[in-house]
Amino acid sequence: MKLLLIEDDVMIGESLQHAMRAHAIDWVTDALQAKAALAGVSYDAIFLDLGLPLQSGLDFLLQLRQSGNLTPVIIVTARDAVQDRIQGLDAGADDYVLKPFSIEELEARLRAIFRRKEERRSNQIRVHDTVLDTASYTLTVGAVSQRLSSKAFAIMHTLMAQPGMIFSKAQLEERLYGWGDEVESNAVEVHVHHLRKKFGAQLIQTIRGIGYAFPEQHDA
Repeated sequence: MKLLLIEDDVMIGESLQHAMRAHAIDWVTDALQAKAALAGVSYDAIFLDLGLPLQSGLDFLLQLRQSGNLTPVIIVTARDAVQDRIQGLDAGADDYVLKPFSIEELEARLRAIFRRKEERRSNQIRVHDTVLDTASYTLTVGAVSQRLSSKAFAIMHTLMAQPGMIFSKAQLEERLYGWGDEVESNAVEVHVHHLRKKFGAQLIQTIRGIGYAFPEQHDA
């Protein structure tokens, strides 16, 4: 497992690198070094101290999430106030560990994060850079993520489950409405329009005179 440790305390940094030798740990001491490391390497998880020089760990985390980077982050800090924990988790941290800590606890929390990650993957349909979470009705395309309405979700679920397959308007309407429901004449077009407006015109292909499809591969 490839980990990034962002910690300015030399004793803690050296101790973690020594104690967690089963993992490959890159250790940096400030946010600028961390950004440089992330630009060149894909990490499985990040250990982040909040009290960093040059830029606070919280600001670094906020910018990381705003950039679309979803690498799991465990905050490791001495700040034990409830408000600090709330701010850290709301900023996008996956867990919050207080100093002093045991290596065994840190390892256990790391394992828990990856168990949750695997559970989430089992609820996902992924095609290219597009991910549909069937548990939360959330569609993610690159760095853009939004929870869908039930009808927009039904359209995306139908199309993404069989990339390249063409579905007629009538077939999609069957997914949108229950038996006996009154079908709105332009419902499919309206939902497709809103999805394209939010996530890009290439999200759904229109095959003129036939129907709609999710692209089997990206345009060259």
